Amino acid sequence: MVPKYLRRRLPPRAPARRSSARIARMIQTEWIFGLLGGLVIGSAAALFLLLNGRIMGASGLLGGLIDGSARHDARVRLAFVAGLIVVPAVMAATIGVAPTHVATNPVLLILAGLCVGIGTRLANGCTSGHGVCGISRLSWRGIVATLCYLGAGFAVMALARHGLGVI
Repeated sequence: MVPKYLRRRLPPRAPARRSSARIARMIQTEWIFGLLGGLVIGSAAALFLLLNGRIMGASGLLGGLIDGSARHDARVRLAFVAGLIVVPAVMAATIGVAPTHVATNPVLLILAGLCVGIGTRLANGCTSGHGVCGISRLSWRGIVATLCYLGAGFAVMALARHGLGVI
């Protein structure tokens, strides 16, 4: 028991628990959306591997449709590609579009898309195949490919933004 003369000098107690509204203000919503997006992508990759017995690499799935090598599972590939287009459109219509810093120059966007397409063919995969699925399976090929394309992306972005001033 604390004597009466000491009780007056003690500072008032802080509340034991913070209110959920205060905690919600402290957490940035972008961080939460990133976490949820990562969980959805990881779960989708695991489910795709479990149900189809193959890696959920977007460039490989799309590439098989384009070059005609995927006749046996074209429906699965078409459904996947349709989902890549329809789901973001539905999300943008319902909750809005997040602010980005994407360049508005159409020539630059087309050039960037072509570079990404060529790069995914040269690397035999993309971020979803090597980055999500390869790294999670501890594939050395996926880890090295991910480090290479991230390094190239950083270099090109630094050159385009700071060297050339186009972004």
